[in-house]
Amino acid sequence: MPWTGWERLLYALVCVATLFFSCVTPPFQAPDENQHYMKALLLSEGRILTEQRGAMIGAELPRAAVDLHDVHFPTGMSSTPRRFDKGMLAAAWGADGPDGDVRRFADFPNVANYAPTLYAPGAVGLTIGDGLGLPRIGAFYAGRVVNALFSLILLGVAIGLLPFGRNAMLAAALLPTFCYQNGSLSPDAVINGVGFLGLALALRVGFMGWAGGRGFALYLAAPLLALAKGVYLPLMAAGLRWPERRRDFRALAILAAMALGALAFLFWMKFSGGSQALYHIVSRKTGETVMTAPLGEQLAVILHDPLAYLHVLAGSVAERAPVYALQIVGRFGWNAILLPLMAYPLALLMLGAAVFSGSGERFSWGQRLWWLGIVAGVALLIETAMYLTGTPLGADYIQGTQGRYFLPLLPLALMAFMPEEPVRWARMLFAGSALLLLSVAAATVFDSFWVHGFVTADGMPPHRSLIRALALPSPRW
Repeated sequence: MPWTGWERLLYALVCVATLFFSCVTPPFQAPDENQHYMKALLLSEGRILTEQRGAMIGAELPRAAVDLHDVHFPTGMSSTPRRFDKGMLAAAWGADGPDGDVRRFADFPNVANYAPTLYAPGAVGLTIGDGLGLPRIGAFYAGRVVNALFSLILLGVAIGLLPFGRNAMLAAALLPTFCYQNGSLSPDAVINGVGFLGLALALRVGFMGWAGGRGFALYLAAPLLALAKGVYLPLMAAGLRWPERRRDFRALAILAAMALGALAFLFWMKFSGGSQALYHIVSRKTGETVMTAPLGEQLAVILHDPLAYLHVLAGSVAERAPVYALQIVGRFGWNAILLPLMAYPLALLMLGAAVFSGSGERFSWGQRLWWLGIVAGVALLIETAMYLTGTPLGADYIQGTQGRYFLPLLPLALMAFMPEEPVRWARMLFAGSALLLLSVAAATVFDSFWVHGFVTADGMPPHRSLIRALALPSPRW
C-alpha cells in the first residue's frame, strides 16, 4: 500500500524531531544513557560479555570514555539548577590527552546482560567516530546519530509494512518521548523499532497472507524482538485472527515465529551465563538505598501467595498510572523535566485524532478485544518483570517501571479503537496537533538544558502559579 502525502509529512516530522533531540540533548541526559554508552563502547571493541569484579559488573574501557560521564557530564540528583553551555562541550572535546589509551574498569550493572543486538547501531556510530579521529565526545554524538537513523529506518519499514492503521503507529512515534529516546544512545531506539516491525509483520502475515519475503522477515524479526525485550514477544500474536473457526497456516506460522523468538531469548541467557545482575536502587517508598532481589527468590515470593502479588500489582498500577501517562508523552532528562501541562491534553487530542482518522479496515469486536487483551497482558508482563528484577525482595510495590516501556504497545491499543472510515477533519487535526506538540517539546528541551537550567529531582515540581505550570516547562515553574 503506497504512502499518502499525510503519512510522508508526519514521518518527516518524526525524523526532524528525533535528529533535533539527538543533537540538542546534552550527553547522558536520557535515562541510563551513561551505562548504555559503556555497553555500546564494549561492543565497538568486539566484546559482548561483561565481567564481575567484586561488587562491580562491567568491563575495562578507555579512561577518557569513562571520564566523559564521570568528569565532564556527571549525572545524579541535585537540589540546585544545572545548566549546560558550549564551554562544557569544548572542554570535553579537548580532554583526550596523551593518556587517552589508559583504561579503567567501568561499572554498568543495569544493562550488563542486555543482548548485543540492542547496541549494534550505537557501536557502529562509535566506531565511525573513532575512525574519523574524533575525540570521545565527538564519537559519542556519532553513536547517537547512527542509533537515531537506524531507529528511523526501522520505523519507516514498519509503517510501510502495516496493512492498515498506519496513523496509529505514526501517533505513537510522534510522541515526544519516542523521538527523545530514539535520539539518544539508549537501546530504546532498537527496542521501539523492532517492536513496531514485529507488530507490522505479524499483522501483514495474519491479514494479508504468507507471500514473498514476509515469511523470512517474520522469522528474522521474532528473535530480534525477543532479544530486545522478551516481554514484547506476545505482541506478534496480534496477527492471529479472532475468532478463528478453522486451522490457518498463517496462525501456525506466527506461533512458530514466536516460539523461535523464545528459543533465541533462552539461548542468549544461556550463552551470557544467565546470571542476573543485582544493583542498588533508591526505594520510591522509603527513599533508602536498597538492593534489587534475586529473580529466583522474588519468584518464590509470588508463587507463595499469588493473590498478595495481584494486590501489589493492582496497587502499583493504580498509584503510578498518572506518572506513566506523563512519561509516555514527554518527561525529559532523567524523568526530571516536564512539558507545560497544557501539552499533555494536547497529546491526548493528537492520539484521539489519530484514532478517528480511521484504519481503512473493518474488524469484529472479537478481534478488537483480542488486541486489547494482548496489550493488557504485555503491560502486566512488563510490571511483573520489573518486580522480579528491579524491586527489593518481597516489596509491597513495583519499582523501576517507566512509561516509555509501554510505547511498543501503543499502536495496537490505538488500532483496537479505530473506526473503519475517517471522521471529517480528523487527519488535519492529527497533523496540526502533532506539529504543535513536538514544537513545544523541542522548545522545552532547548530552554531547560541550555537556557534556564533544571533540577534533577523526580516527582511533581513545586509551582508558583497554575498559569506558569500550564504554559511553561517545569524548570520555569
